[in-house]
Amino acid sequence: MVGTQARRVLIAGGGIGGLAAALALQHRGFDPIVFERSETLRDGGAGLHIWTNGTLILDQLGVADEVLKIAPAQEICRFASSRGEVFGAWDVGSFTAKYGRPTIAVERSILHRALREALSGNVVRTGAEVVAFEQNDTGVTVRLADGSTETGDVLIGADGINSTVRIGLHGAEKPRYNGYIAWRGKAALTHDLIPPGTFHALFGPGTRFTYYDVAPGVVHWMSVANGPAGGANEPDMKALLAERHRGWVDPVSEILAATPESDIIRSDVYDRRPSKKRWGRDRATLLGDAAHPITFNIGQGACQALEDASILAEELAATPDVPSALRLYEQQRIPRTAAMQRTAWLIGQMGAVENPALIQLRQLVMRLAWPKFAFTAAERDQISYAARWATVPTAP
Repeated sequence: MVGTQARRVLIAGGGIGGLAAALALQHRGFDPIVFERSETLRDGGAGLHIWTNGTLILDQLGVADEVLKIAPAQEICRFASSRGEVFGAWDVGSFTAKYGRPTIAVERSILHRALREALSGNVVRTGAEVVAFEQNDTGVTVRLADGSTETGDVLIGADGINSTVRIGLHGAEKPRYNGYIAWRGKAALTHDLIPPGTFHALFGPGTRFTYYDVAPGVVHWMSVANGPAGGANEPDMKALLAERHRGWVDPVSEILAATPESDIIRSDVYDRRPSKKRWGRDRATLLGDAAHPITFNIGQGACQALEDASILAEELAATPDVPSALRLYEQQRIPRTAAMQRTAWLIGQMGAVENPALIQLRQLVMRLAWPKFAFTAAERDQISYAARWATVPTAP
């Protein structure tokens, strides 16, 4: 814990990473304040996979049980062709017994709300956009869009892939377009082919379709296809998606049919190349997508933001000198998140393959290598971080 004079931590961004950081810091005696540019906290959006490494941190933050009241524990992840030929299945249901907490699928709104409601006091300021900052040997001052300023001891940029704090630290640099687009949606559907706790990823020529339950009778899905960036929502996205996935294995067509047009979100898929040396400077650093945007391909984006939050709070509590604490945080997190960024990018490129010969090769690799090597490597990661988080204090 910090001393009797708690340090004030300014956090730009009220998403999952920013709220988790605020909560982790509160548990260690800090005084965080979150600046969110939207007038209301946005808790909608797509479903999320929170692997066991992330669920262990939710436990540490004191919100895991609340989330698990709604979010189903994942039992199996299946990978198959668009015709239903199974390449591999991963028994993630065993993680609970092995590592203490399950992998879950959850609506972003559920997780966001749990973190927000666990915070004490008036921590979050909405309608407050950080547009610039200055720092010196004694503190950091942020300037907000309305012209007001706030001063603290630390600044955390948790303001997304186009982070203002990142620009202030490293200059403007456009993120990298990955060459494909994601359409996401939510269907009210109960189906025999979607038993509770199942995740399905289907691969076709240059396109994919994933689906999983996030609550009883609620299915989140994503359709991915190659294409240029910069497009807007099509006037009839359901018809476009139904045509794209015509003839795909059941229940793809039924999921799309059960989805209201208004619940479909289209987004170009961006990331950044991993940072090699540092995320921050002096009393400022980055967290989550502002530091290491990870594409959805491995389901670790939110998990890594949760890990960031935990280790950042840990280092700030353990190291009195703020700049030293932030650099120790970065030294721990950069290698870990860089590996995730590279893996996610590689799997995304593999999923974007259109050439028939390369598709056959992809399917062969997935059948032979994924069950033996990919799943094993990913599970080893769960083991190492289950041990890591078992030593971290839980919420009071």
